[in-house]
Amino acid sequence: MSGDGHRETWDDFRALVNMAPADLEKWLATEESQEAGQHKDGGESTGHASGRRIVALLRAKKGDLTDDDYAHMRKVTGYLRRHLAQRPSGDVADTKWRHSLMNWGHDPLA
Repeated sequence: MSGDGHRETWDDFRALVNMAPADLEKWLATEESQEAGQHKDGGESTGHASGRRIVALLRAKKGDLTDDDYAHMRKVTGYLRRHLAQRPSGDVADTKWRHSLMNWGHDPLA
């Protein structure tokens, strides 16, 4: 991918991922985080695993990011856009919808 594509991916990722690495890491340690999302074979959910990788991406130097990192960033932004479009009505503070988004680095109440 070209530098322009990386720049656009980076900008989109940073615009949608609104949780600081320390806050995301703290969230991922909660029971609510670990219960959110789809679990394969009773293991860790896809979103929870992605959240751990997002923490690493947020802490990485931009120059150290690989094409695989940028691919994951595109996956994150795609997921967040789709999920945000499905916002339920009413108070979302303590919902699986919000918890799932937070696993992917976005707190809709922030």
